[in-house]
Amino acid sequence: MPYVGNSPSFAVQAIEYQDLTGVTGVPAKRGYTLDHTVSGPNDIEVFVNNVRQEPSVAYSASGTSLTMTGDVETTDDFYIVFQGKTVGTGTGGGSGGGGFFQGENGEVGHASRKGDIFRVHQAQLDTDVTIAGNENALCAGPLTIASNITVTVNGSMVIA
Repeated sequence: MPYVGNSPSFAVQAIEYQDLTGVTGVPAKRGYTLDHTVSGPNDIEVFVNNVRQEPSVAYSASGTSLTMTGDVETTDDFYIVFQGKTVGTGTGGGSGGGGFFQGENGEVGHASRKGDIFRVHQAQLDTDVTIAGNENALCAGPLTIASNITVTVNGSMVIA
């Protein structure tokens, strides 16, 4: 894709993975300790015998705790993919590059107000961000990316 000016440089970030095959768990077959802290079940993908488990139905997760709703045998192929660590999670607004949607009447609200006309955001990105392969991103500049922050673009991103 051609760019006006210098081509953007983006770092590639590896996806974190944890293999729990053969781990007994506490309580047995249901409770596990994660290698990384998560804010909830949607931050991770859980696979048992290569079948992805449904977040909040087949398991719950918070902090470094993973609790399965059914038994996982030590012979099952059982592993975790830390998508939230790669993608980044959180709520819109405040610091870290989040933002708000603003309506015609000037009322400002969180992302639940997506139908409003204007997207108001900060001018500096302070958290790591990944644009997934099936996502498109648009940022209205000027944009400053703080030191040691990684922006990974697997889909497409336009800075206007």
